[in-house]
Amino acid sequence: MHIAWLGKKSPFCGNVTYGREVTNALRDRGYQVSFLHFDPTSDPPSAGEDVGQEVSLPCLYKSQLYTLPSPGASQALLQALRTLRPDVVHASLTLSPLDFSLPELCQELGLPLVATFHPPFTARRLNLASGTQFLTYQLYAPCLANYTRVIVFSQGQLNLLARLGVPEERLMVIPNGVDTRKYTPGTTSLKAELQAACVFVYQGRIALEKNVEAMLNAWRQADMGSDAKLLMVGNGPLASSLMSAFGPEQGVLWLGFVAQESERIRILQGADVFLLPSLVEGLSLSLLEAMACGLACVATDAGADGEALEGGAGIVLDTQGVTSQLKPLLPMLAEQPEFRQILGHKARQRVLERYTLEGNLARLEALYTEVCARPQVRA
Repeated sequence: MHIAWLGKKSPFCGNVTYGREVTNALRDRGYQVSFLHFDPTSDPPSAGEDVGQEVSLPCLYKSQLYTLPSPGASQALLQALRTLRPDVVHASLTLSPLDFSLPELCQELGLPLVATFHPPFTARRLNLASGTQFLTYQLYAPCLANYTRVIVFSQGQLNLLARLGVPEERLMVIPNGVDTRKYTPGTTSLKAELQAACVFVYQGRIALEKNVEAMLNAWRQADMGSDAKLLMVGNGPLASSLMSAFGPEQGVLWLGFVAQESERIRILQGADVFLLPSLVEGLSLSLLEAMACGLACVATDAGADGEALEGGAGIVLDTQGVTSQLKPLLPMLAEQPEFRQILGHKARQRVLERYTLEGNLARLEALYTEVCARPQVRA
């Protein structure tokens, strides 16, 4: 089977990781995968050009959140798909205007179209971030109703889209998956390097929707002492202002964006507690990676993160009042290694039960087989 995957290769975000992990695994399983992505420096492929396994589509702008295609991007994509002649198109949606024309384009070619819909969400519209994301879901719902199938990460996300008018039979829950052979408990020299008895980690964007300032305020108010360190892994628009307010003198260490996966794994394997205070989420890959490495995990119930930790696999916070909830939790976790170990073991088991890359790929393969078996009608 030949899959044309439309996704992102940069800048780094969960969508990039999702596309890389899934397409690499599909190739390992013998599938032919052509990766189509936006590149502001690219020229559109010419008619008859051998585009190979990777196709660059022209764009004017792209960021972690949004992509603005060039005026000729739709025609370039159409030409590339005509040349590739795949069995199915899988769009890991990049939040761009092109997303809305994909169903018509694929119908013209007689190709089944699968989408993975990534935008974070919350069932409760209680803040600016969650309200903005709800508008995104409202905007996309009529378009998603025209895709052959739409993959979402949780039942809550499915229920939200169904309420907004996407036919439920077109929706399918396939959560993010983690390679549990790479992301596994281990030991590193991290604590010795940091001269710390307990290491907490946040990994993600330093942005409003991640609510990191509330977490940092709780850390400062808890007065964690010199034996505990909080590692901030990632970058974003709020990084510079927060770095000036929270620094090494308070045990907060800013590592910035860590590009090497092996180093990110080393950090997780050497740490004790993973913190994720988000206001909105989809299903955080960073959280699942930390769970797979056996960390005690604390996250809000935004998106599907609370679902991942429910039933004792971690500590679930309300998205409102994160500072007051975290303030007593942080010293308790720092002072009770046995409790951390119990939580870490349960987190690892939860990933093995629900969120392995291998298990979720099997469901994706079944979906491809199903949509390719349906007769496709050309426009």
